[in-house]
Amino acid sequence: MSLGDERGYGDEPGGRTEDAYSTLGGTRQTRTRLPGGDDSDGYGRRPPRSSRSLVMVVGVVVLLIAAIAFANRGGGEASGDGGGGSGEKAEASSTAPTGTKPVQGRNGLIATGFAHDEQGAQSAAANYAVALGSADMFDKTRRDGILQVTHDPAVVADLQADMAQAYSPGFLANVGLNEDGSTPSGLTFVSRTMPVGTKLTTRSADSATVEVWCTGLVGMAGQGSTKPVTATWFTITEKLKWIENDWKIESSTQSEGPTPVNSDNRASTADDIADAVDSYGGFTYAR
Repeated sequence: MSLGDERGYGDEPGGRTEDAYSTLGGTRQTRTRLPGGDDSDGYGRRPPRSSRSLVMVVGVVVLLIAAIAFANRGGGEASGDGGGGSGEKAEASSTAPTGTKPVQGRNGLIATGFAHDEQGAQSAAANYAVALGSADMFDKTRRDGILQVTHDPAVVADLQADMAQAYSPGFLANVGLNEDGSTPSGLTFVSRTMPVGTKLTTRSADSATVEVWCTGLVGMAGQGSTKPVTATWFTITEKLKWIENDWKIESSTQSEGPTPVNSDNRASTADDIADAVDSYGGFTYAR
């Protein structure tokens, strides 16, 4: 499992930028739940288009911006200072379970059936961010399925068409993949988004806006890779709508950071990263 103008396509090297490229109650953090567990306790830049199409494109692109920057970067300068965020301090009980079952089921690997409340909206936003930032987004069949599960049905068809153009053979080749989206032999393509926390900013009976603070990994791991895996930090703002007894994304945007200062940890080898990606599974995120 990130487009810098209003369509969400960024062109700043080194990470995700302003506006999304394709995720209640204060600044509380999310807790995580391993997939497959017992559910009893919960589970560059493109030409201008019409305003309707703009909304649809802005509604997905969680990882595409990072991948574009990754594909176009020419050599990195390390950033000294991290961008800090402001806001209220998280409550002491921000990571404690709420006691409410956070998710009722799954559609494939994506959690679905979220509660019709603030907790459910935050859980949906976090899990959708993970799906839209996954390596599956680079495969057309899987990408179309992800968009269908996570988005308002009214925008899915046009969004799938827009994404088919964005993930062009040339773009896939630029990120190190084959033109059909497959990974070259001997390498491991890495694309993961990991929510750090969620925050509800607005809420009505059948709509909610949730900010998801994330860190992400993107790159190619393995011997001979010329595009090593790098980490990025970004915040996705998802406008959710209650449709067919579940939360769905109506539109989304993305901004850079908040970004912490880099640590002094030694970078792992390409083989170590590839092994970690193959060995460690992801999470289901829930309040």
